[in-house]
Amino acid sequence: MIPFSILDLSPIAEGSNASASFRNTLDLAQHGERWGYQRYWLAEHHGMPGIASAATAVVMAHVAAGTSTIRVGAGGIMLPNHAPLVIAEQFGTLEALHPGRIDLGLGRAPGSDQTTARALRRNLQSDSDEFPQDVLELQDYLSDTPRQRVMAVPGQGAKVPLWILGSSTFGAQLAAHLGLPFAFASHFAPQMMMQALELYRANFKPSAQLAKPYAMLGFNVFAADTDEEAHFRATSMQQAFVNLRTGHPSRLPPPKAGYLEQLGAQEKAMLDSVLSCSAIGAPATVADQLQAFIARTGADELMITSQIFDHDQRLRSYELTAAIQRQLA
Repeated sequence: MIPFSILDLSPIAEGSNASASFRNTLDLAQHGERWGYQRYWLAEHHGMPGIASAATAVVMAHVAAGTSTIRVGAGGIMLPNHAPLVIAEQFGTLEALHPGRIDLGLGRAPGSDQTTARALRRNLQSDSDEFPQDVLELQDYLSDTPRQRVMAVPGQGAKVPLWILGSSTFGAQLAAHLGLPFAFASHFAPQMMMQALELYRANFKPSAQLAKPYAMLGFNVFAADTDEEAHFRATSMQQAFVNLRTGHPSRLPPPKAGYLEQLGAQEKAMLDSVLSCSAIGAPATVADQLQAFIARTGADELMITSQIFDHDQRLRSYELTAAIQRQLA
């Protein structure tokens, strides 16, 4: 069976705050390490009332310091928001503190709306179209013998694996060209997943970091002891998506019985589309859905996200998923 990993947005639930989110994040990482998950990634989002991981490298340091073996990474750093030198220094520092455990996933979206993106801009000329050049500049800073006159200290010579993130074919083509592993955001933007995978695998060029294509896919899992309970727990994320897509981003709401039945046809169709890469149910149900997804995509690894309101129930979902992974191995 392929490895499973954890994607955590450090959700801020209704009635809670960021401090509680960070405590829950570390608790989940420690449990995930014991349960055998491969890596623990956090994502850069800005201006989102329900996501606490905006300062991604800082939260990574918190998680890495509280764990000992699980890989800790960014899934990802939105590079147009940052000077590559700054990211080289941040991740060089993380690698020096936690050798051999740090991953760096890179994306070209701002991780926010356009107003927030303008407030985040590193200079007046920041442009997501420069993403490939920014990746190369960052890669050079982290190399043993950088060509640039400016040195990243810490950073130079850091063995931090780079990943390219994407939700379209652009990231797939760049990852293939650079010979880097590719992580696709199928957990919320699955529409171009199969096309991107095909392009990545067909055009991959081996590199010093990677000899053959390696694709990790985002996948939502809401696992519980019964199908009914799992579908109830999943309504928190469903509400959060509808709120976000209708221009009313919110903290993660508590689950709501009969939520889907209250939605209009357009909202239901939107959820069916964006959350199509999901498994919801008791262990047997989730196992069947996971197996079918892996068989369809040929994924090398799954990045599991489980946005559940109650922290104990979120832990339970990841515990059941880990048990399923071991049974299928």
